[in-house]
Amino acid sequence: MQKILVVDDAELNRELLWEMLKDEYEIEMAENGDEALSLLGRYGCDLTAVLLDLQMPKKDGFSVIIEMKSSGLIKKVPVLVISGEYDVEVENQCFQLGVSDFIHKPFVGSIVKNRVKNTIDLFECKNQLELKVIEQEETLREQDQIIRIQEEKLREAKEFNRLMMEYRSAIMEVETRLKVLNGEFSQEYNRNPFESIKSRLKSPASIYEKMGRRGFPVTVESIRENLTDVAGLRVICSFPDDIYRLADLFIRQDDIILIRRKDYISNPKPNGYRSLHLIVDVPIFLSHEKKYMKVEVQFRTIAMDFWASLEHKLKYKKDVDNTDEIEKLLKTCADSIEELDYQMQEIRNKIDREK
Repeated sequence: MQKILVVDDAELNRELLWEMLKDEYEIEMAENGDEALSLLGRYGCDLTAVLLDLQMPKKDGFSVIIEMKSSGLIKKVPVLVISGEYDVEVENQCFQLGVSDFIHKPFVGSIVKNRVKNTIDLFECKNQLELKVIEQEETLREQDQIIRIQEEKLREAKEFNRLMMEYRSAIMEVETRLKVLNGEFSQEYNRNPFESIKSRLKSPASIYEKMGRRGFPVTVESIRENLTDVAGLRVICSFPDDIYRLADLFIRQDDIILIRRKDYISNPKPNGYRSLHLIVDVPIFLSHEKKYMKVEVQFRTIAMDFWASLEHKLKYKKDVDNTDEIEKLLKTCADSIEELDYQMQEIRNKIDREK
């Protein structure tokens, strides 16, 4: 049977609780705080719960709770305060110290049994969840260690390093072609279709994690075949129509192969995210061959990029409350940014017409 410690200076109260709980629990009893601490020292985590009176001679219930908190035992054994007081401040103080629940005098058998049972069950569930969290953290640490080991192996592999060189070459190829278009526009129309280009090459750790998550073997050929975002570029434009004009000019080049196009500007994601995504095959010219490499190119306005960067930072913050409200606010901001983009575009068009 599960063991419970009942601590109360009134013998009648101890006997009443013993009578109510004896059929389901093994009961240990103490008549003051000193006896309670002695029994807590003897049984420790073998106790399933402690029913503790606050007002007692020698050492009161608060002193017992404070010592249990100091030793960490209150996190391992639930404490239910048995008290005739209904003072809100006293209850709040007890809860702040780690007490699990209250049983008020005079005792009602059904209430006592249910509160004790519910507290024990909830505490057990809490402990099991904490153990699972610890196990999951350990699993994540092990997985992270495996990823780091595999990352080092990938970094050291000659074929993988050559693959990364080819992806870097593909990024340079896309950058060069876009910069040529930008220069042409600057010469012909006295303005530039984009403000800046940002590029990134996926890290070995990210590649390994994504391949594992998708169930693909981590080989050079598998990476080449199954990942489309190892090489990525983000092109920041001033206006939405510049995005479409620049993207269309780019993919109309006769040696660029469009694999996939996702228009999140015309069809934003539910959270408000907007961008034009192109997956393309781009030729690179090596010493002995011409080879096509997959590259992901994202086109955004300055406002879209600002929103996406901020949303990403907020999304990965931990322990954020009111996430539904935050998502609604972000969606409202995204709608406002869209309206602003097109208002600025209309102003530019009006200026151009007047010229």
